[in-house]
Amino acid sequence: MITPNQEAPQLAKALGLNVPLYLKREDLHPYGSHKGRSIPYMIEQYAKGGAKHFAISSSGNAAIAAALYITDYNIKFTESPLSLQIFVGENISDGKYQTIKQLKRSNEDRITLTQTDKPKQAVHKLNKSGEAKALRQSTDPLALVGYASLIEELGEIQNIESVFVPTSSGTTAEALAEKFRIEIVQTSKCHPISEQFDTNFTPSTESLADAIVDIVAKRGETLVGKIKASGGGGWVVSNDEIRSAQALLKETEDIDASPNGILGLAGLVKSLASGQTYSEPVVCIITGK
Repeated sequence: MITPNQEAPQLAKALGLNVPLYLKREDLHPYGSHKGRSIPYMIEQYAKGGAKHFAISSSGNAAIAAALYITDYNIKFTESPLSLQIFVGENISDGKYQTIKQLKRSNEDRITLTQTDKPKQAVHKLNKSGEAKALRQSTDPLALVGYASLIEELGEIQNIESVFVPTSSGTTAEALAEKFRIEIVQTSKCHPISEQFDTNFTPSTESLADAIVDIVAKRGETLVGKIKASGGGGWVVSNDEIRSAQALLKETEDIDASPNGILGLAGLVKSLASGQTYSEPVVCIITGK
């Protein structure tokens, strides 16, 4: 399931970049976001090992990817269907919640949805009891392998200097850091990894980018080491910077991006404002909704 490496010449010109700028359009992935790379791979591998029941806690995109894949899988393999229990937090965006509810309605016998103030704990309990296999990207090595196709597609762009990656748990960034110089982007509300590179921000209690929620950041230490080894960095962006990046992308390339999806571009804008320069192509991953 390939997504476009879309060159953005008008955006590059507006930013004063003298190198090609690409948008990796993961928002166009059939499973809704970049999570459609890793979550289906994890389910597929565990299903091959005999697992039939899965559970996931999610701020939205991972659950959507899992539900879409489970639906497709069960259509294809009617004699050995899979089940999925989805747990979401109280603060999930209404749009994503309604999307998941719709997917549940079309798969009432195989997908359940529970809204709770402790979604991770609910999944951990099911995993520990053996009732369901937890799909947890932040700790599962299979999650990193699932992004191999994304690495391969980005490799079609010659001589990439930096890849800007919106980051919550750090799973996608850690996978990409094996091959590329990574610039992670987090929000002024949730920034446990990026704050180790960027201190020029004012913390906030709210963020438009509601998918950036992992305050524990179990991959943080490993990821920081890989970022430093690659010569990359990290950026923390505010709601105003998110809105500005959305408006700029719409004005220059006529592309609408969600607050979560636009974080990579917002990070690039901040890096340029800080004086960072580029001599080779730059990529911003538009992660999804």
